[in-house]
Amino acid sequence: MLIDFVPDRNLYPFESRWFDSSVGRVHYIDEGTGPTILFCHGAPAWSFLYRRIVQSLRGRYRCIAVDYLGFGLSERPAGFGYTIAEHTAVLGELIDHLGLENFVVVGHDWGGPIGLGAATTRADRVRGIVLGNTVFWPIEAMTNRAFSVIMSSRPMQRRILEKNFLVERVLLGELGRTLSTAEADHYRAVQPTAQARQALAVTPREIRAARPLLSRLAEDVPAALGDKPTLLVWGMRDMVFRPSACIPRMRAAFSDLEVVELPRARHFIQEHEPAAIATAIAGRFPSSV
Repeated sequence: MLIDFVPDRNLYPFESRWFDSSVGRVHYIDEGTGPTILFCHGAPAWSFLYRRIVQSLRGRYRCIAVDYLGFGLSERPAGFGYTIAEHTAVLGELIDHLGLENFVVVGHDWGGPIGLGAATTRADRVRGIVLGNTVFWPIEAMTNRAFSVIMSSRPMQRRILEKNFLVERVLLGELGRTLSTAEADHYRAVQPTAQARQALAVTPREIRAARPLLSRLAEDVPAALGDKPTLLVWGMRDMVFRPSACIPRMRAAFSDLEVVELPRARHFIQEHEPAAIATAIAGRFPSSV
């Protein structure tokens, strides 16, 4: 299943590119020239989330932003499980297909584990890391695990699939006053039907089901990537990835870490503070080096 939606060039002024992975057709953008930055989104977003940051940086950097299978404009392949492990494997295929070297990986929400999971096995090709409002260890907080249980229940799975709950109530519930109607519709339009939303229904379950993968990452990330230059850009009003719980553990994992706090931002930091994020990335990873 492919998504029959053409983004507005005024809002998403990028050329769509496609990669035929081993399991399905992946959509991504590849803009600009210079040092490479790979942008990894979370749920229930897509590469549209990074549009303003890519526009700010593509004059100095090569900016690649991917849509995972089941998200954005990418295919919804039959038989694909949409687990975090599967998304990680497909992202690794794309990195290898593009021959990325000396790249910075940017991860937000589930994009943190997915991006870092692909990066740990390619550590010699990684220049640095940017993380925002994410974790790469098992999610232990009772509120998050309760969210997983509730969202995995039959009534809520039906609301995710039939009513687009994660887009309408979670993403747009936070960003409704931040986005224009056209921008909000770009998040809706890539998840048009219950059949198209299968990946969205899986992500809450993965909070618990991906524990083995996250346990491995909790060891592998510091071991393989802990000495890489790392930038945190953190929405300090995020009630899920609370800074008081997450930032100290990030400091323990990375020996060369800079932290940029976004005091007014909640979870979807790319919509709240795109200019500040672009400035922080350019400052931490200069294009002239």
